[in-house]
Amino acid sequence: MNIFASLANAIDTINDRIGKITAWAALAMVIIQFVVVVMRYVFGIGSIMMQETIIYLHSILFLLGGGYTLLVNGHVRVDIFYRTAKVRSKAWVDFLGVTFLMLPVCILLWWASWPYVSSSWRVFEGSVETSGIPAVFLLKTAILAFVFLMGLQAVSVALRALFVILGQPRRD
Repeated sequence: MNIFASLANAIDTINDRIGKITAWAALAMVIIQFVVVVMRYVFGIGSIMMQETIIYLHSILFLLGGGYTLLVNGHVRVDIFYRTAKVRSKAWVDFLGVTFLMLPVCILLWWASWPYVSSSWRVFEGSVETSGIPAVFLLKTAILAFVFLMGLQAVSVALRALFVILGQPRRD
């Protein structure tokens, strides 16, 4: 079990670090949006690249921060019975939910997104705007990163739930 606890801790560390770095995208979005508004309404200057940067940062914030949000249990949960359930019952719900819902959805998303992302990479897809960011292929790659990070965190959630189910002491 020690190797599985180490794996869960390593996954948690990866998503924790990526999440904390990604959180800075929110501040960057606010600053850039402020600059865009000032440039447009005070100086009459527009910048498509800056506007697209906000879209990229917004995507990165949500896509790369998804695993971190799962780590800190920040996703919306409709839990009529879960919040009052015993720890072992919660572990069963988490284990079965990850095993039969989350991981299959991650696999499906990876399978469905791969052609979309790979075709973008084949042509190094850029913005449709003349002065836009020429890196749409990187933005689309964030979809695969999201699926990978969520899948990793799902494995960690399943392992930790399994520890509880098997009566193992908590190993953080």
